[in-house]
Amino acid sequence: MLAQIVLFDGFDPLDVIAPYEVLYAGGVASGGAVSVELVSAEGPREVVSGTGGLALRATAALDPGRAGLVLVPGASGRVGEPGEVPGHDAGAGSCQRDASIPVLLGRTLTTELPALLTAATENPEVTVCAVCGGSLVLAMAGLLEGRHATTHHRGMDLLDATGVHAVNARVVDDGDLVTGAGVTSGLDLGLYLLEREVGPRIAHAVEELFAHERRGTVWRAEGPEPARP
Repeated sequence: MLAQIVLFDGFDPLDVIAPYEVLYAGGVASGGAVSVELVSAEGPREVVSGTGGLALRATAALDPGRAGLVLVPGASGRVGEPGEVPGHDAGAGSCQRDASIPVLLGRTLTTELPALLTAATENPEVTVCAVCGGSLVLAMAGLLEGRHATTHHRGMDLLDATGVHAVNARVVDDGDLVTGAGVTSGLDLGLYLLEREVGPRIAHAVEELFAHERRGTVWRAEGPEPARP
């Protein structure tokens, strides 16, 4: 199983690194059943995050035609309202550090990423995943209407506004769409994906390796509706 983790300008490093390490360790534990690649819409390049100018290298272009997982992270940067980006002429790293998270997420819509993600959602052999604000990228691209998803608690209203059934859960499994809430949920999302796609024994081995116990119940649209008080 190939997991393509998407990098875009201003991405949140923990949204990328947490699931990357979990899935990579799952590949080692399973004898190569999982492989992980950092990709971007533009192809191989250095991509600057929204945290202190930290950069990671995308080694390939996002390919929605390849079976497996496509995982979209959120953004990190100045927390505030959308608007003009201070220091825009001071270089890409400075620009991303100064931009607010909504601006950084919104910029993804001006790239080739929405078209590539659309193709990924249309591929029956791909499960699209997101951590934190990555759900908002998908929602703003019009790809989550009528679906169940979660995101960081500050973005739940925006999910609702785009026609998504926002669920206040750590991880939400909606079939070929699996989403995680705040940034550290990338660990839980990665472990759940290992359990779902490779098996619980592999997931448990990685959980032990990282000394991290998953939090909360993975929400699915199954079972009886709970009674309202």
